[in-house]
Amino acid sequence: MGRGKIVIRRIDNSTSRQVTFSKRRSGLLKKAKELAILCDAEVGVMIFSNTGRLYDFSSSSMKSVIDRYNKMKEEYQLTADPTSEIKLWQREAAILRQQLESLQENHRQMMGEDLSGLSIKDLQNLETQLEMSLRGVRSKKDNLLVDEVQEINQKNNLLQHENLELYKKVNLIRQENMELQKKLNGTREVTGTNRNSFLTNCLDIGDDTSGPVVCLQLCQPQQQGNEATERTAKLGLHLP
Repeated sequence: MGRGKIVIRRIDNSTSRQVTFSKRRSGLLKKAKELAILCDAEVGVMIFSNTGRLYDFSSSSMKSVIDRYNKMKEEYQLTADPTSEIKLWQREAAILRQQLESLQENHRQMMGEDLSGLSIKDLQNLETQLEMSLRGVRSKKDNLLVDEVQEINQKNNLLQHENLELYKKVNLIRQENMELQKKLNGTREVTGTNRNSFLTNCLDIGDDTSGPVVCLQLCQPQQQGNEATERTAKLGLHLP
């Protein structure tokens, strides 16, 4: 025979009610776990017993499940009731305003202002935060200085390499100039030797009796001889 239908109503017997709660609770949590694994669903189950004890299961995190549920509920309310959108934006504005005031207060406390309402523990926490911030600033400054020093060293090495290359080029140009100067001096010596050889050959030709003799005679300019003749004619002098 099959099992009969159970009437869904409150069980009066406390013992039977507790046993049924324990069995059904275990089965519900088991089904929720299987659903999350088999269907890759995000499941969250919370159960409170009649004694106030909590039993829960969540596939990821119960907080994330609740936040997602509240977000979806608000979106559903926005689509259902247009006036709720105004309330949502007002609530968002209030949250942002509160965050801004908190940040401004923290900033004033970091600057050493509005410290009258802080306790000794709050002041110690503020001092710890400032020391941590100061260490972070110093570490960042040291890293920047190290990077700048490395960059300067790289530039210095590059300049030294360029200076060495320029020095080599200057020496090469100097050697080329010295070679050109030597070639120029050699050309002048050859030209002088050829000129002396030419004069020597001319003198040798004059000493040769078998060949034609070239006589060179120096005389006064013709103009001076004409002037002397005219003067002699005027004076009537006879020159032998």
